[in-house]
Amino acid sequence: MSEDARRAVELAARDSYGRLVAWLASRCRDLAMAEDAAGEALEAALRRWPGDGVPANPEAWLLTVARRRMIDRVRRNETRRSAIDRLTLEAQEAADTGFRAGLPDRRLTLMFVCAHPAIAQEMRTPLMLQTVLGLSADRIGSAMLVKPATMGQRLSRTKRRIKEAGVPFEVPPPEVLEERVGYVLDAIYAAYGSSWEGSATGLSTEAIWLARLVVGLAPNVAEAKGLLALMLYCESRRNARRDDGEFVPLEEQDITRWDHEQILEAEKALWLAAQQKQQGPYQAEAAIQSVHAHRARTGTTDWNAVHQIYQVLDAHFPSMGARVGLAASFGRIGRAEEGLAVLDALDGPWERHQPYWAMRAYLLRELQREDALDAYERAMGLTEDPSIRRWLLAQAKLIRPPSE
Repeated sequence: MSEDARRAVELAARDSYGRLVAWLASRCRDLAMAEDAAGEALEAALRRWPGDGVPANPEAWLLTVARRRMIDRVRRNETRRSAIDRLTLEAQEAADTGFRAGLPDRRLTLMFVCAHPAIAQEMRTPLMLQTVLGLSADRIGSAMLVKPATMGQRLSRTKRRIKEAGVPFEVPPPEVLEERVGYVLDAIYAAYGSSWEGSATGLSTEAIWLARLVVGLAPNVAEAKGLLALMLYCESRRNARRDDGEFVPLEEQDITRWDHEQILEAEKALWLAAQQKQQGPYQAEAAIQSVHAHRARTGTTDWNAVHQIYQVLDAHFPSMGARVGLAASFGRIGRAEEGLAVLDALDGPWERHQPYWAMRAYLLRELQREDALDAYERAMGLTEDPSIRRWLLAQAKLIRPPSE
């Protein structure tokens, strides 16, 4: 296969997969079938594009092949003739449009389908991450501290549940929408977080775009604006997180490389959220990032303010991330012993949580304890990004032996 053809298929998979699955699922009302059809279309592209050349409109080509695969599957089941008729008609209508302006985006609709009450709460975010944003069961399981095989089985059962329960493929009415929107926001943020390591911006751009859609769809939900602000603050610093490919921690980043337009947009979104007087974890996390952003004006970081917000976040919206952040803030204000106590009090699946070990290593190093090296080794072992691993190694070398 030519390198150009391979790159074209990879680009189509990354950019079109979620839109393709969402559009197909909205027609056949069968999520597993839509995923299979989209996957077969990508396999066909891998076989044919190297010899035939990459089509002028790769997304339209994939859609045509996926529709045919889906119709063939339905046709083999004689009990669903009405579905065949509907799919055939819609295929003709779609062919007439040509999708010159791009494939109609149904991803947000599918995300609300995945947040339906018929779906187990703990599976709503993983389901969205796989079906809408194309993350693998391995990647989702790793992020959520669940064995990949177990996550794969749970996702398969959940997709069958959608079909068996007859979940409607539509954005719910306003009175129901706000009940489900939290799960959608969680999935969007998880998708953004999965793009954090490295320099790829595709998934982060998609996550921010989806957040904007939710803000427009649910203007009464302050947390939607809070999430948008949080991601914009983080995204504004993407170019500063690497220097010649090497990881640069937030407090050492060059503020001239921050995107100040994104920071201003984030500040506006956070202010608008605050006017609605609805507390939420995304607004609290965005407020922490706002404090960091103020370093562009003051030249310093107000770590006491960061610590105070983490206390509020941990008290009202406890989570693993909030606890680790609180521990970090204790360290930044010279109270490393208290930060270590916060980590010691954690119960939950922290053994394979990389931020836990990185923060534990930092606090132990601040206390000049020799076991900091073991914590650094655990953190490095759980890190996939080589540049972050090198940075952690450099930090481990700064451990000072105890005074005699």
